[in-house]
Amino acid sequence: MPDLDKHIIESGLEGVRLDKVLNDFMPDTGLRYRRRLCDDGRVLVDGKVRKPGYKVRAAQEVTISQGATYMSASELGVEIVAQGPLFAAVSKPRGVHSAIIAGRDEPSVESVLGELFPDDLPILLNRLDYMTSGLLLVAVDGTGVGMYQKLEDAGEIKKFYLAKVLGRLDGMVTVKNALDTDNRKTTRVLDEKDADSRRWTDVDDLSHDHGTNTSQVRCLIMKGARHQIRAHLASIGHPIVGDALYGEATEEQILYLHHQRIEFPGFEAECLAGWEE
Repeated sequence: MPDLDKHIIESGLEGVRLDKVLNDFMPDTGLRYRRRLCDDGRVLVDGKVRKPGYKVRAAQEVTISQGATYMSASELGVEIVAQGPLFAAVSKPRGVHSAIIAGRDEPSVESVLGELFPDDLPILLNRLDYMTSGLLLVAVDGTGVGMYQKLEDAGEIKKFYLAKVLGRLDGMVTVKNALDTDNRKTTRVLDEKDADSRRWTDVDDLSHDHGTNTSQVRCLIMKGARHQIRAHLASIGHPIVGDALYGEATEEQILYLHHQRIEFPGFEAECLAGWEE
């Protein structure tokens, strides 16, 4: 799409909300993305910034500056993995942002949710790091947001991740250390145990590659904190392969961490990692 679009409002669109009108000019975008453009001042009507609810008039000129980096869901490689009446799960490739970043013209999963769920008002419920791939959970509408929070508080949401780590890890270990995530580029693992078991990381060994001295592990968390799995694994001497922040970068620039499965009462979804054996 071009960086700067100009359109004239036709008489048939008289009185229609601006965020709805924009769908005629940007059919491959979602409602949340179009509203964000308006809120960020990147949609002008007759030269003036207008909010999403502004009702247009015939013959007005609409100028859209959305940036050259908008990509559709298919271009990003984002797909619906599972969908129910209240929740859905979509796949996020590595190297894609989960959420829209205010003031930045970078593609994200959140910016294409409206395209994937055109008849709903989808809300992103979790985030993954930029280089982490896997499942993102979506509330189909606002009803699911409160339910998700209650389930999470009750410890009923289980999130499984696959990771490839350095060294040999035999059996299963639970990392219970509390985390300090405040105002830090990296999350600090504290010496004391976290009293909230939902913040623990269960690590289960799946296989070991003698040639590379790496292990594939499965991690379970229930209410994750920022960089929880990455920091916890590094703290027990098994940093994730390709994790430049908590271990060492690799030439292939792949972070071997993938959100494989999510399950809670009434919903489950799973997607394989591209490198999964």
